[in-house]
Amino acid sequence: MEKQWLVWARELQSISQSGLTYCKNDYDLVRYREIEKLSREIIEKHTEVSHEVIKDYYVREEGYLTPKVDVRGGVIVENKILLVREKVDGRWSLPGGWADVNRTPQENVIKEAFEEAGVLVKPTRLVGLLDRSKWVQDTCPYTIYKILMLCELLEGDFKGNAETTESGFFAMDQLPPLSLGRTTEAQLALFFKAHQNPEYHPVYD
Repeated sequence: MEKQWLVWARELQSISQSGLTYCKNDYDLVRYREIEKLSREIIEKHTEVSHEVIKDYYVREEGYLTPKVDVRGGVIVENKILLVREKVDGRWSLPGGWADVNRTPQENVIKEAFEEAGVLVKPTRLVGLLDRSKWVQDTCPYTIYKILMLCELLEGDFKGNAETTESGFFAMDQLPPLSLGRTTEAQLALFFKAHQNPEYHPVYD
């Protein structure tokens, strides 16, 4: 379960953004800005996210608050799954990231696999549509939905890029240190289940 204060902080942010978007009364707008400030202060107080990052996040978020979407592609060859090493923390994750506008979920998975791992892939099955907070116990200020897709490897090799430093294939019993905010062992297990079972049904939170 998530920490209750984090749920409240997100809810306050959602209320404040809706009010600032749709309200026309100057008196109420002041109150909604106070609610937004309170939400921001709660997150600053209880997380390790820097003041600058949180401030930028609140400035950029406009309109009705909706979850962010993270896409991840899983490629399994000879019972090993493709992972990439993140520059930001030196740990490993599935190729993926924030979904771009004007692209379908499949197109986003293809794009991320090529950019981060240097491979061309073909998404073949939906593995899961997850709420990140149900799988990672941390204090992330965002609500994030994760789209997981099993992919077929077509061709390609790792190329240097701005986000990852190397790639490799790993068995489930020989996993490297994972970047847990991006990929967990339990999520990787879903890919192996989907790969091994033609009757697999996607997991939905």
